[in-house]
Amino acid sequence: MAQFLNKVAIVTGASSGIGKGVAMHLASLGCCLSLSGRNRDNLNETRLKCLESSNGLVKENQIIVVEGDLVDEINRVNLINKTIDHFGRLDVLVNSAGIIAKGTVEVTPPDVWDKVMDVNVKTVFHLTQLAIPHLKKTKGNIVNVSSVNGLRAFAGVAAYCVSKAALDQLTRNTALELAADGVRVNSVNPGVIITEIHKRGGMSDEEYAAFLEKSKTTHPLGRPGNVDEVARAVRFLADNQDSSFITGVTLSVDGGRNLVCPR
Repeated sequence: MAQFLNKVAIVTGASSGIGKGVAMHLASLGCCLSLSGRNRDNLNETRLKCLESSNGLVKENQIIVVEGDLVDEINRVNLINKTIDHFGRLDVLVNSAGIIAKGTVEVTPPDVWDKVMDVNVKTVFHLTQLAIPHLKKTKGNIVNVSSVNGLRAFAGVAAYCVSKAALDQLTRNTALELAADGVRVNSVNPGVIITEIHKRGGMSDEEYAAFLEKSKTTHPLGRPGNVDEVARAVRFLADNQDSSFITGVTLSVDGGRNLVCPR
């Protein structure tokens, strides 16, 4: 994948889960990285893993860590500015940071609703705005990490479902508006992927174990997915050679989950 060698990518949510997996996969292809997250220790661990994954293709000064909660505008501006100051360009923006919260429409508190929307939609919207001038210069692209929940309704996670549906529409709108500039914009829509997001959203260890077991029946391929499977889909969409004529898509990486009725 020589087309990624020395390209520059921002990966949000890079301290864990899908974001970490995406960063490691892109590093293995020689991509320079700006890693964003809230936990510096975890980001530094991701940085080391990326250097290991690169097998020497990426040097230490080609991966930077930019700590900060992207809900705060100053941190969003800082992420873009530090990336451009350090690398002088931006080729790929991967919006992977996201949260989930339990709650039906009837009982979800407004502050929880606002937090989910802020993280999953508003931060992506503003980072996209900030990145667009730089992506136009490189004919770069954006990959948003959405969810099967953006395509289908699931009871008990109302704010999350709505936020991911909004993200999918943002993907389509941005793709349409930037097409004339040669900037592609796409989303991946994972099903259940083995990460820590559900535990952070309130599931106990026992609940999560039962959730993964149930996923064997709710996903037609008979299992939950893994981070690397999503990372490879992100790589495909970020590849200006392999996906050069693809923009505005929501690519399901969900073992067929979106094809079936909720059970």
